[in-house]
Amino acid sequence: MAPINPIHSGIGVLRRIGGNPLLERFGLKTPFEKLVYSGSKYGFRAATAGARSFKKISGVTQAQRPDRHAASGLFDLTPTEEQQMIREAVARFAAERLRPAAAQADADSRAPDGLLAEAAALGIASFSVPEAFGGAASEHSVVTGALIAESMAHGDLGLALASLAPVGVANVLTRWGSAEQQSRYLPAFAQDNPPAAALALVEPRALADPARPQTRVMRRGDGWALSGEKALVPLAETAELYLVSAVDEQGEVALYVVEPGDGLLLKPEPAMGLRAAELGTLRFDDMTLPEGARIDAAVMDYSRLAWCAMAVGTAQAVVDYVVPYVNDRQAFGEPISHRQAVAFGVADMALETEAMRLATWRAAALADQGKSFQRETALAYRLCCDKAMQIGSQGVQLLGGHGFVKEHPVERWYRDLRAIAVMSGGVCL
Repeated sequence: MAPINPIHSGIGVLRRIGGNPLLERFGLKTPFEKLVYSGSKYGFRAATAGARSFKKISGVTQAQRPDRHAASGLFDLTPTEEQQMIREAVARFAAERLRPAAAQADADSRAPDGLLAEAAALGIASFSVPEAFGGAASEHSVVTGALIAESMAHGDLGLALASLAPVGVANVLTRWGSAEQQSRYLPAFAQDNPPAAALALVEPRALADPARPQTRVMRRGDGWALSGEKALVPLAETAELYLVSAVDEQGEVALYVVEPGDGLLLKPEPAMGLRAAELGTLRFDDMTLPEGARIDAAVMDYSRLAWCAMAVGTAQAVVDYVVPYVNDRQAFGEPISHRQAVAFGVADMALETEAMRLATWRAAALADQGKSFQRETALAYRLCCDKAMQIGSQGVQLLGGHGFVKEHPVERWYRDLRAIAVMSGGVCL
């Protein structure tokens, strides 16, 4: 006898209720149909177990940590020749594949079929996986990660987030995962089709602090019981692996490896921006996790650096679009860029974008050198939160009426840039 599918069973019940003639007699059929539609579209649904089976490889007894990127004695923010090559390759992909698909992805609240697989084929995730697990990470560079994130976001911020979220999970497992966790999960990220995965740190409550989550774990036998809710999770419905922040009974915060299964409910939650990233909410109802699910990771600073890098890329896209527009747009017989207010506005946008970039690179470079970078990350994040939104708003303003319509991408970039101040997690350098 085939096992009962709770989703199909529930649909069958709804169909029987919907066919009841009493609903039509009392004028309740239309409201009922709306309820069913909204429930299926926006309500929580049970997460089915992922199709992928993560299989542990044998022979690795100690966690593998790539060497820190070798830094010269001088503090130099100039990308190396290798970094510049990687940056150009990613920028070309973002311009040729992400940018043309961005508008439709925003409208559909999902990436086009096959596009994320194309992004994965670039092999970015493989550079986060140590060689012992089939990857190519002999060393790890936060600066290189920032350059990749910036270049991807220049194409589109939502699609960049969807593409880089699995890379962030691989980075966390590589940097902090145990030998058991690395052996089980990292080999999949070195394959041609790495798993969809994401960090889940943000919670749906006022003044939520990602460093102080209310999602909780409690001891249950030789494992854990996870309860709580996470919001604005990229790839929420399609992810095969999540890293979820939670606080234990001693008040200590850690990440927990979660695979879809019993106790996890999903709900799509298209937001104002980042719609292409397939944002959604996760609810954990006393979900059972094994003992080895815990990762003690200091992830917040690396996550914020990733958001800073993506903010820089999208802000640069706004500047690059606005400059030719104001030079070509004519008013009273001359380009509007000849107007002092317009010229100064564009100059401010360019200066602020460069300030964001340098602040982000500086923090990333300090991280590569093994020095304290928390202060510099906090400064960069605060700067990017404030200025990215202003740059998006100014871009809309300079386009006038064209800034308000979807014919031009600036309105989408403005909506995406507003998310920088509220997003933490999802991705990690």
